[in-house]
Amino acid sequence: MKKRIAIFASGSGSNAQKLMEHFKRSNEIEISLVLTNNADAYVLQRADNFEIPTHIFDRNEFYHTDEVVDLLKNLEIDFIVLAGFLWLIPKSLIHAYPGRIVNIHPAILPKFGGKGMYGDHVHHAVMAAGETEGGITIHYVNESYDEGEYIYQARYRIDKNDNLEMVKFKGQQLEHQHYPRVVETIVKKISK
Repeated sequence: MKKRIAIFASGSGSNAQKLMEHFKRSNEIEISLVLTNNADAYVLQRADNFEIPTHIFDRNEFYHTDEVVDLLKNLEIDFIVLAGFLWLIPKSLIHAYPGRIVNIHPAILPKFGGKGMYGDHVHHAVMAAGETEGGITIHYVNESYDEGEYIYQARYRIDKNDNLEMVKFKGQQLEHQHYPRVVETIVKKISK
């Protein structure tokens, strides 16, 4: 029986796309559900292209009911991957999936992490600080933004002539290269 992953995303879903592509032909792992808090998120189209079911939820459902946790349990989801999901994960979900929720952050944590540090905000902060390296951090999710145990980090060089788009591009290349592989390694180790 395949291990089942749910992806949470809030926007375009380029990392979700890479995960869907990576696991499409896997005999051991499948992407079983994509969830979003944004009815206009392009990730919904990406999921539809792969014929993966989706679920849209609002703040009340996520934070004040058990509906999302119940849905995941009913679908026998084994593991959760955050891919550009911007809300803090509630305690109920963390307790339901201890050590089974991961996120990717577009910087080398602990620098440039925490509330409000996502997407271009991170890249602007890295550039404003005059960093010569950028990177990614894949980490477990706990009850605070970007404070879970680190799983994997990778770096890229920031050249003095790099603009925001170049820094974003370099970071996304690393995300797309490493996130599916790291997720697969972790999920293969968990017991069903």
